[in-house]
Amino acid sequence: MADFVALLGSKGGPAIRKGSPMPTSSVLSLAGQWAVVDCGLGVTRGIVDQGLPLKDLSLIFITHLHSDHYLELGPLIHTAWTAGLKTPVRVWGPSGLGRYWQGFLQSMAEDIECRIEDEGRPDLAGLVSIRVVEAGTPIREGDWTIKARASIHPPLTESWSYSFRAGGRHVVFSGDTAHDPGIADFARGADLLVHEAMLAEGLQALQVRIGNGDDRLMAHWLRAHTLASDVATTAAAAGVKALALHHLIPSDDPAFGPSDWHRACAPNWQGTLHVAHDGMRIEL
Repeated sequence: MADFVALLGSKGGPAIRKGSPMPTSSVLSLAGQWAVVDCGLGVTRGIVDQGLPLKDLSLIFITHLHSDHYLELGPLIHTAWTAGLKTPVRVWGPSGLGRYWQGFLQSMAEDIECRIEDEGRPDLAGLVSIRVVEAGTPIREGDWTIKARASIHPPLTESWSYSFRAGGRHVVFSGDTAHDPGIADFARGADLLVHEAMLAEGLQALQVRIGNGDDRLMAHWLRAHTLASDVATTAAAAGVKALALHHLIPSDDPAFGPSDWHRACAPNWQGTLHVAHDGMRIEL
C-alpha cells in the first residue's frame, strides 16, 4: 500500500449546502497501515471512494468534539460492520468519545441486536475500544508512533494536533487551532503538514450566509482558528517539505478559489502547497 494522505472532506464547519464540500475527515496511509483522522459527515463514502475496504477499518483518531469532526464516527463504524468488519477497531481522542459511543450503541440497539441474532454478526460493542489521548504520552500502533499536542481551540479544553511517524515518514495534522508557533517544533521537518486555514477576506460574507449566528461566531473564528498567512509562517518555520491547507473557512464561496489561498500564503511560504478539495490524494 502506498504512503499517502487523502483529504476526504475539506470544509471547516458542519453545514453543507448545494455544491459545498463535505466537513472534515482524512485518511493517512503509512508503512502498510491506514487510519482515519476525524469523522465529519461524508467520511464513510470518502473512504470507499479511496478504494479502501470498510471491513479493514481498524484505527481512528479524533482531534476534538465539534460535530464537523466526529458526527459520522458511529455511522462509519456501524457501516463497516455491515460491510464485513469482524476485527478490533481502536478509536483515539478526547475523553468525551466514550459517552458518544455508548449513546450511539443505545440509539442503534434494536438494529444491532437484530443483526447479531438474525445475520450471525459479531457483537459490535465488543469490537470497538475507545482510548483517551494524553499529551506527552506516545501512542504505538503497529509500526506507527503517534504523539499528541494540545491545540488552541477554545472553549474546548481537549483538542489535539497529531504527529504520525512510520517507515521514515512524518505527517502532522494540526486539528483545529488558533495560530500557534509551537506547532513548528511539533512538525519540524515533516514530509507534510496538514493545517486548518481561514481566508480573512471571506469571513464576513460567510457569517452573513450562515445567517443564524451573531458576532460571537466571528469572535470564535478569530480566537480559535488560523489565518492562511499564519499557517504559511508556521510551515516555513517548521521546514516541512509540503503544506496542505485543510478545514477551509470559507470553503464554498464562489468568490474565492485556490488562487486566493495561494496568494494569502505566498509572502511566507514558497514551497509545495496543496489547497484541499474533497477526495484530494497527496502521495508521500
